[in-house]
Amino acid sequence: MPTECSAERFDFGLVGRREVVGSFDGGAITSDAGALLLGTTDRAIGLVDRLAACFTDYRKPELIEHRVATLVGQRVFGIALGYEDLNDHDELRRDPVMAVLAGKLEAGRANCAPVAGKSTLNRLELSRETATRYHKIAHDPTAIEGLFVTLFLEANKTPPDEIILDIDATDDPLHGHQEGRFFHGYYDCYCYLPLYVFCGRHLLAAKLRPANIDAAAGTVEEMARIVAQIRARWPHTRIILRADSGFARDALMGWCEVNAVDYIFGLARNARLKDTIAAELGEAQQESQQTGKPARRFKDFTWSTLKSWSRERRVIAKAEWTRGEENPRFIVTTLTKGDGRYLYEDIYCARGEMENRIKECQIDLFADRTSTATMAANQLRLWFASMAYVLIEGTRRLALQATDLADATCGTIRRKLFKIGALVTISVRRIKFAMASGCPYKAVFATAHRALDTT
Repeated sequence: MPTECSAERFDFGLVGRREVVGSFDGGAITSDAGALLLGTTDRAIGLVDRLAACFTDYRKPELIEHRVATLVGQRVFGIALGYEDLNDHDELRRDPVMAVLAGKLEAGRANCAPVAGKSTLNRLELSRETATRYHKIAHDPTAIEGLFVTLFLEANKTPPDEIILDIDATDDPLHGHQEGRFFHGYYDCYCYLPLYVFCGRHLLAAKLRPANIDAAAGTVEEMARIVAQIRARWPHTRIILRADSGFARDALMGWCEVNAVDYIFGLARNARLKDTIAAELGEAQQESQQTGKPARRFKDFTWSTLKSWSRERRVIAKAEWTRGEENPRFIVTTLTKGDGRYLYEDIYCARGEMENRIKECQIDLFADRTSTATMAANQLRLWFASMAYVLIEGTRRLALQATDLADATCGTIRRKLFKIGALVTISVRRIKFAMASGCPYKAVFATAHRALDTT
């Protein structure tokens, strides 16, 4: 039987002799009860309050219904729960989970909901570094950038002996006429070119940039800021930068060498480099033809460009023959421990994991939802999405290590742990979320709650 619907009721045919009907009249029911774990994680790491402290509110207090902390939390929690559009919040502002996460069950005004709608949140996203007559909330970009690193540092109980910071640029396709929009030949679209910095699963920076620049543009300044903040807390930790060939620039490598920061970068191949490993490629070809399998040789040598580098540097070459053709690859590094094979296969190739983190940010948490007209507003949107990633990563780190979701993506965690239906009952003494008895992940939820309860 085809589905019929009206404003009041949805018909779904028969089961036996009974009609199956539905309607949106359940009252205080939520589909996001698992977000209570997000609220507990936030209290454990102090993300929302400290992010809100990066904003300055020049509105008249007596006229305010929603504080900045409420707005910031609502935006971050909303993205974490899969609601990327501000329009979603015109209904979400009545959701009991959002009210509980905001710590505000009732509005102060009769015509308001406990949390904000799309128009108020839009004014937050359009905030600038300096308040104006029409934008009375201002934000401090330097403080927001520093908060990412602070949260990373606090996630480690003791300073590690060594950390590897992964750097990468990616495309953020644009479909309008946003400020800073340029066509990028490699990605074949109009886009931004954001810069990301990760340490394992920890996000340290998400910098929005126009696409008419080199991939490494601004990286020296970004790394100088991050490294200085890390060393202020961890003066004895060894820092290694890792990135693809787009970052093997003399300015960045020279900065690392002057500031005692190690690096391992990909190096774009050219005729001179290939000539250097001609013998090794020949050996690999011969072995591959004999065995029918890919063959590799590694060569370690000192090398410099003809013009762009200021000095010679250690280069490691992978001379590979696979599928009937050559596949040479090169890296440049300051690392001295380990042979070429180890540095390439075990250290450099591990950088591919960072691409999965970027995918989580863009696909699961809508970091590429940069459709606002100004670049500043789009940067703020990127930061909100990035903070949602940090919040879920905090949940994964603090609550899920003993569960099957210990290595799950943000999208999987949301679907299995946060999207739980519940009937909400509010009485004088308690707010009860009666969650679905048939939830297949209730044991994981219980484990996560116990872990957070002891944090």
